[in-house]
Amino acid sequence: MNGPGVNSFVFGFLILAYVLLIGYLGWRGWKKTRDSKDYLLAGRTVNPFVMAMSYGAAFISTSALVGFGGIAGEFGLGILWLVFMNIAIGIFAAFVWFGKRTREIGVALNAKTFPEFIGKRFRSPGLKMFIALVIFIFVPLYSSVVLIGGARFVQEIMRIPYAWALTIFATVVAIYVIFGGLKGIMYVDALMGTVMICGMLLLLVTCYWKLGGVIPAHQALTEMAPLVKQHLPAEYELGHRGWTVMPRFNSVWWWTLVSSIMLGVGIGALAQPQLAVRFMTVKSGMELNRAVLVGSVFILLTVGSAYTVGALSNVFFYRTDLGIAGSYQALAIQAARGNPDLIIPIFIREALPGVVLYLFFLTMLSAAMSTLSSLFHVTGSSIGHDFFRTVANARHDNLTVTRVGMVFGIILSIIFAMVLPPGIVARGTAIFFGICAAAFLPAYFSALYWKGATRAGVWASVSAGVASSIIGLVFLHRKESASIGICQALFGRSELISAHPWPFVDPFIYSLPLAAAVLVIVSLVSAKLPQRHLNRCFKKK
Repeated sequence: MNGPGVNSFVFGFLILAYVLLIGYLGWRGWKKTRDSKDYLLAGRTVNPFVMAMSYGAAFISTSALVGFGGIAGEFGLGILWLVFMNIAIGIFAAFVWFGKRTREIGVALNAKTFPEFIGKRFRSPGLKMFIALVIFIFVPLYSSVVLIGGARFVQEIMRIPYAWALTIFATVVAIYVIFGGLKGIMYVDALMGTVMICGMLLLLVTCYWKLGGVIPAHQALTEMAPLVKQHLPAEYELGHRGWTVMPRFNSVWWWTLVSSIMLGVGIGALAQPQLAVRFMTVKSGMELNRAVLVGSVFILLTVGSAYTVGALSNVFFYRTDLGIAGSYQALAIQAARGNPDLIIPIFIREALPGVVLYLFFLTMLSAAMSTLSSLFHVTGSSIGHDFFRTVANARHDNLTVTRVGMVFGIILSIIFAMVLPPGIVARGTAIFFGICAAAFLPAYFSALYWKGATRAGVWASVSAGVASSIIGLVFLHRKESASIGICQALFGRSELISAHPWPFVDPFIYSLPLAAAVLVIVSLVSAKLPQRHLNRCFKKK
């Protein structure tokens, strides 16, 4: 390893000890897994602290720390609005308004997964299988960008080939998630969440120390605003006004930051299958109340630190001649050779002492592995428990099929991670969160709060959400439609609507309202569910 001040022997010993500890916790989970309820829901007896740390660790991945930290290096501190969205919506609203009802109805219906929850709530095995297939198809996309985020960090810090980094990450995670089930995952997540908090706090403190203190660092970043027009003329024309202010209203960068990142990721967190299932692992709604504070602090200290450091890295790169930006000193995106996924790894490698690298490597390892384990688990449970078990009309789970599904998802994620273009981490995350929101959020909300929602309405809503999201990505949103090329091949243009701002408006902005409207309209004119079933779901305490 070639990082500054790093002892390879100490570093290797630390990684080995950490992996062995993870293996022990996964083994404990395996020893305590006796049936499908243990494997899929950790026995419904999880401590609120463990649940909150597991939820946060699964929520915040390397796509947040590396990918969105890199976006902060480009866009600046405006991305801190996403931290507010993550806490207000992803934690408070999710735990208090969604979590309690999910746990109550999930227990009443004996649901063990998100597709099964929706399927049983609307008495439709076919709907359960459809949602499971949507998850199985789209989750590997998110898994792959999480893999990329971790692998890019390893690539820059350890100077090993990218393919090796991908293989190491996927293999270590696969071992404990395949055999340990959700119990093993949540034990490990609690450890990893603690490591992530310590690592990100240390990174933030070290960054301020390196830049001369909190006030001097932010003052220097503010004073660098004129450099945007001088050194980043293309970004200036797209709306970039500096790293301590929002992009120019209604500009390309404003729509990207607001629609894709703040709204798409902020609201999309409510409809994440791998997160929703955690609400069903605790004993009571009171446990969720206790978990709110822990989850909020976790979000604030992890992504809040990452986004702040990402923006402030511009001060370091501008002051330091790294010999990689031509005749003038570098800004973050130039130092990262145009790939924002490399901004945080390069800053850490060049700016921080070796002792910080030790802990921060474990932080990145934890962030990637905690999220990947949850994604691999939901991929396997969707295809094993929700799809094949329903098709075979089996009364009991076949954990072998579930584990095979996980292996398939892991392999597919590695393939995607090898072929996806540079700079995809943050955008890939936004795409996945947006698709989940459009496809699942109206159905999920109505399952919790609207007795008038019907089976046909939910079918139509999920279908409309998935279809409109895909159409938006293929034919309307320029960044994806131009890369995919189908619109160009069929119509001779990169997107169907070129009038500003439509090529830059995230598909989530129109897909979610469309899916919600379809659910309401179809539910109003279709057959209602039996009152006895509704009474079971919404029984009075």
